[in-house]
Amino acid sequence: MSDSFHESFGRDQDIHGSSNRSFGLVFAAVLAFVTVYQAVLGALVLAGVAAGLGLGLLTTALFRPALLAPFNRLWTRFGLLLHKIVSPVVLGVMFYGAVLPIGLVMRGLGHDPLRRRFKPEAQSYWIVRCPPGPDPKSMTEQF
Repeated sequence: MSDSFHESFGRDQDIHGSSNRSFGLVFAAVLAFVTVYQAVLGALVLAGVAAGLGLGLLTTALFRPALLAPFNRLWTRFGLLLHKIVSPVVLGVMFYGAVLPIGLVMRGLGHDPLRRRFKPEAQSYWIVRCPPGPDPKSMTEQF
């Protein structure tokens, strides 16, 4: 990118994921929820597998969180990949599903909220304010 831009459009900054301990605790909590949900549904085998994985993650997160580092990095990279895919898709759906149809309807009905049409009969494009704004003398010490 050119140096004339203020923004950095690339991912130059270093991405830091969560701590290994919090990663393990969050996944243990999710697996505890899955365990309860599967037990309520009656799928006791899946509940047992989820409970075993959850307990394993919980003990690892509490006593040896460094062992979870590769999984934490992998999960962070997966999140970045999802960001690259989902964000453009969601924004595209929002634009083509909401903004574009509203704009086409407004244009079809002749509505011009930005007043962009050329009016040869107009003396000025200045919008007269009624009632007029504050006295200009009141703007001397704004800050």
